[in-house]
Amino acid sequence: MVMSDVGWAMPTGILATDGAQMNTDEERLNGITERIIGCAFRVASNLGCGFLEKCYENALAYELRKIGLRVEQQVPLKVRYEDVVVGEYVADMVVEGVILVELKAIESLQTIHAAQCINYLAATGLPLCLLINFGKRVQVKRFAGPGYQNTQSPSVSICAPSVAKNES
Repeated sequence: MVMSDVGWAMPTGILATDGAQMNTDEERLNGITERIIGCAFRVASNLGCGFLEKCYENALAYELRKIGLRVEQQVPLKVRYEDVVVGEYVADMVVEGVILVELKAIESLQTIHAAQCINYLAATGLPLCLLINFGKRVQVKRFAGPGYQNTQSPSVSICAPSVAKNES
């Protein structure tokens, strides 16, 4: 388990393994994921590209809170190995206590960003991570952690047409 410095424990094994409950958990996570992605596209549509990551983070957090989701920003997390703290990192966002959101504002996502998300999921035990890039076009990658039991393909990529404002 990874402890947050803001006082809450990241859940591990939060998803049930019985069929009926699994569908409910999966539906809940999918619903939250859809809402996060929708808000990300709304932010990109309104801000366009070219801002620092922090601007997108604050705008996304605002949009998520506006629709009633619980959002924590810049969450400090300690990574433990056999009860010894071996590292720390700061998560951009944790939504509803179950979805890690890693944000970028770069030209294009690279494989190192995917590795970062996969490692964060392994360290935290959270079921899902969304990697969202507010570049010339919105890029979204969804990663499933070890706690996410899904019979479908757990990791997907979503890309949108350019959201860059017309330069006239």
